[in-house]
Amino acid sequence: MDPKPGNSKPILTILGAFVALVLLVGTCSTGFVVGRITTPRIPESISLLPTSPAAESDQTSELFVPFWEAWQLVHEQYIEQPVNDELLMRGAIKGMMEALGDEHSSYIEPSDYESFTAVQAGEYEGIGAWVNTDAEYLTISEPMPGSPAEKAGLQPGDEIIAIDGVDMTGTDPEVARQHVLGPKGSVVTLTIQREGVDPFDVEITRASITVPSVEGEMLEGKIAYVHIYSFGAKTTQELTTLLEQLMTEDPVGLVLDLRNNGGGYRDTAIEVASQFIGDGVIMYEEYGSGPRDTFNAEPGGLATDIPMVVLVNDLSASASEIVAGALQDHGRAQLVGTVTFGKGSVQVWTPLSNDEGAVRITIARWLTPNGRQIHQIGLTPDVAVELTEEDFTAGLDPQLAKAVELLTAK
Repeated sequence: MDPKPGNSKPILTILGAFVALVLLVGTCSTGFVVGRITTPRIPESISLLPTSPAAESDQTSELFVPFWEAWQLVHEQYIEQPVNDELLMRGAIKGMMEALGDEHSSYIEPSDYESFTAVQAGEYEGIGAWVNTDAEYLTISEPMPGSPAEKAGLQPGDEIIAIDGVDMTGTDPEVARQHVLGPKGSVVTLTIQREGVDPFDVEITRASITVPSVEGEMLEGKIAYVHIYSFGAKTTQELTTLLEQLMTEDPVGLVLDLRNNGGGYRDTAIEVASQFIGDGVIMYEEYGSGPRDTFNAEPGGLATDIPMVVLVNDLSASASEIVAGALQDHGRAQLVGTVTFGKGSVQVWTPLSNDEGAVRITIARWLTPNGRQIHQIGLTPDVAVELTEEDFTAGLDPQLAKAVELLTAK
């Protein structure tokens, strides 16, 4: 199965936290939670349900009698006629997804789905922030360096509770993300909920933003530093190019920074982990009916022997947790920071017929190489280090400092 974009086969994504990590930079995002986009396949037993309930099986027909009664009553009794059948149909789908009681299963309407799947290359227009779309509100994972979001003072963990004065309570964070996007030069007003302070408004002028997924440098003491912001289609190539450059400088240790990284493509997570793990299991995918798929390290990693430390925090999710969990289970690296987000479920994104949007349904959970189930639990770091708001304001990074200390000691 090839999950790469542009292929006719299903697209598999780790959306993080899809935790998700999603970009507030344009209409294309790699910040899904574990998921895949499939071609719709309507079960035979309900294939005629929307148009001809009489043609269903007896069992399904009996089950949907109350639904069609309500449908008929609305058409006969509602005060404002004619009613919009298309909106009623969408509302029914949305209600069905909500009735599952699963925060990661949802319905996305056609306009939002079209924007969500539109592909743009290189530059995007928006405020420039990685976000988590699997919390209660759209949440900032990390502003991009030099972006409007960073200049406006947005911080990791900021929750967007209103957009242009419209309350986002109860709104799917992915839909909220679409409302933050917009053409460069336009202004969006975000109401921010930040721990320890009263909600406040921030006006941000959108801009064109070039999106990096990997950055790095050599630190003092010959420590290589690699920061992965998201797990997208170009991440593996960007990472290998960076590692080739850094490894020529003979580093004595490597810090892999996965903080505030909410996810991306599952296969990218496997490829990234394989740069640091020579062989063995990277993750398992386990389905409700019992079967389990195994994903192993790919050969040819560029940094499989160098001493490592991985930085994580509460916004490290999905693909980040796959990589961090594999490195921890293999004894390949210590984790430093705080407990991760805990996004370990797998979603299927299926476009609906007649361009009526898509549904996202949880179908499986993923496990670490040691069989750990981290969903709503997260990964516990080997060395717990907090990064306080005072540290952030002062430009201090005790988590990175601890990682360098551990590697220097080795």
